[in-house]
Amino acid sequence: MVGKLEKSEIINLKRRGKSNREVSRITGFNRETVSRYWNECQRLEAELESAGSDKHEIQEALCQTPKYKVGSRDKRVYTDEIDRLLRSIVQEENQKGRLLGATHKQHLTNVQIHEKLVSSGHKISIATINIALAKIRKRHKEAYIRQEYDFGQRLEYDFGEVRLDCGEGMRTYHMAVFCSPASNFRWLYLYTNQKKEVFLDSHVRFFEMIGGVYWEVVYDNMKNVVKKFIGRTEKELNPDLIKMSMYYGFKINVTNCFRGNEKGSVERSVDYIEESSIPLRISFSQIHTDFQALKRRRNMLAANSIK
Repeated sequence: MVGKLEKSEIINLKRRGKSNREVSRITGFNRETVSRYWNECQRLEAELESAGSDKHEIQEALCQTPKYKVGSRDKRVYTDEIDRLLRSIVQEENQKGRLLGATHKQHLTNVQIHEKLVSSGHKISIATINIALAKIRKRHKEAYIRQEYDFGQRLEYDFGEVRLDCGEGMRTYHMAVFCSPASNFRWLYLYTNQKKEVFLDSHVRFFEMIGGVYWEVVYDNMKNVVKKFIGRTEKELNPDLIKMSMYYGFKINVTNCFRGNEKGSVERSVDYIEESSIPLRISFSQIHTDFQALKRRRNMLAANSIK
C-alpha cells in the first residue's frame, strides 16, 4: 500500500519529468503503481480545476488517506520491551567486563541471552536476537562529513526566538528561518507564535519571494512536521505539510532525533541572526516596517539558488 508520503514522492518526481521506469527505480514501486497514481493525479487536477475548485480542495483530493487492512497484519516480534531488555543485558555485560577484565570468559553468549528471553515468555528467533545485539553493541564513532549541494537542491528550515520591542513593549517573537546551504542565502519572517498556520504561511511567503521551489526542504522533528512517532524510528508526518509538498513539488526530508548537525546551515543561520543582527537594534515602532532595516543587515546573497 502506497502511503501519503510515498504518493507525494511519486507525483513530485513525475512533475520533474521523470519516466515511470526512473520513478520506479527511485521509489521501489512498480511501474504500474507509478502510472496509476500519476494518471489519477492528472485526472483529479483536471476535474477540479475545470469545476473551479480552489487550491485547498485540490490538495485534499490529491492527498486522500489510503485504506489499510490492519486486521490481518502479524504482530511485531521485536517489541520495545525486548529492546529494553537487550540493552539492559548488554549494559550489565559491559559492567561485568570492566570488573573482570576484557578477556574474561564469564560473558553471556547470544544463545544464552536468547534462552533467557524465551524462558521469560518472549517468542523470538535467535536470528532476530543476533541482528539486534549487533546493532546495540556497535561502537563505531560518528564522522561528520561536510555535504556539498547544487543550487536549488536543498533548503533548510528552522524556528528561532528573539526579544524585541515592536511598539507593544518587550515580547518574544518567533523567526521562521530558511537557508540554502549551496549559496548561504538566508531569509526570515517574524511571527508572534509557532502555530501550524504560521508554519505554512512562512513557506508560501518564501516561495512567492524567490519565485520558485527547491528540490527538497529539510526539517527537524518539530510538531508542525512530525504528527507522532511510531515505534523507535518511524514517524507519521503532518498531513498539511504533505499536502503542501505535493502542491509545490518539493521533497520532505526530516532529520534524525537530536541530530541538529543534519541541518547545520540553518542552525548556524539562526545563531548568526540572533548574535550579529539582533543586538544592533531591539526597539521598533512597527514590526512590519522598521524591521526591514534589520532584515537588510542579514548576509543575504544573490537568489541564484532557485530551481
